[in-house]
Amino acid sequence: MACGVSPDAVQAESRLFLPLSLELLDSYTLPEQAGQDLPVGGISDLTYDRQRDVYYAVTDDRRSPRFYTMHLTIVPGQEGIGIAKAEIVGMTKLRTSGGEAYGRQLLDPEASALSPRQTLFISSEGVLSNQSPPLIAEFDPQTGQELEQLPLPSRFLPQADRPQGIRDNFGFEALTIAATSTLADDPFRLFTATESVLAQDFDPDNPPQEIPLRWLHYVINSVGPPVLVSENLYPLDPAPAGTLLHGLSAMVALPREGYFLTLERTFGLPGFQGKIFQTVNANATDTSRIASFQPGTNTINPMRKQLLLDLGDLGIELDNLEGLTLGPRLPDGSTSLIAISDDNFSGDQTTQILLFRLRGV
Repeated sequence: MACGVSPDAVQAESRLFLPLSLELLDSYTLPEQAGQDLPVGGISDLTYDRQRDVYYAVTDDRRSPRFYTMHLTIVPGQEGIGIAKAEIVGMTKLRTSGGEAYGRQLLDPEASALSPRQTLFISSEGVLSNQSPPLIAEFDPQTGQELEQLPLPSRFLPQADRPQGIRDNFGFEALTIAATSTLADDPFRLFTATESVLAQDFDPDNPPQEIPLRWLHYVINSVGPPVLVSENLYPLDPAPAGTLLHGLSAMVALPREGYFLTLERTFGLPGFQGKIFQTVNANATDTSRIASFQPGTNTINPMRKQLLLDLGDLGIELDNLEGLTLGPRLPDGSTSLIAISDDNFSGDQTTQILLFRLRGV
């Protein structure tokens, strides 16, 4: 026990988190293929449609923003439950509110979530080199047409005259929806966060050990515009030595309110790495009125997190894991969790699908 930490504090910390565990059941590689003359790849997130038993897999291809519809066949086998087949069954291009397909270098889709009203919310990091701003928007999954955009605070929007906002390729990489009802007219909550720190929130010459990310909480209903309720500090783990890319790449809302799974992904000299955390927003400070984290974050209560699984301990070679979703019930009745990798349309990478059993939810 750490010096100065009381037994009561340790017990309170243990009660804060759910007794979760993750067990890897299978690792599957999606075969190389194409659809409508476009390669299947670049999958940056996955969301499960329980009603249709399909997955929507958004790709971060800036040349032609789109998502795939995918079906997974999960079956019991001689060596345990596994993925027998993963099949792309459709492709939908993302369209503007006017119905036109999004052009090149206008969107960089990174995260997705299915709402109770059977719409897809998709986040885009934007393409800063093309003056295309980040966005979070609601889309029709049948046509791909944009229905509505969520309001973004100005502090997330890049400014040319001073360091501010999302940095290039470090925007809204993670997004999830928490809903207590499946009725289309009932309100639900949407959460999103940046992959890395905003430009105004750190000094590149003196970076903090824990990287402070901003985690947004919206309430969405059918009787008015979306409302940004609060913002919290998510403490990203320090980047390991030799890191080239490090950030928050995915989040999943658990059935119990206020509890999430988060995926932190790293690429560096050892290759790809990743960690899955249980994350809680209870008692976290609302940081929406804090202009910059540079003065320090000692007075801020951050979101709390607990390591659930270091993917490096699985004993398998990892690819660029970016997507995470709760899937269907497994044949034994337990909950499934599915992770997917972004192959960056590279011949040296694959679309890796990992199937987990999640206990304790």
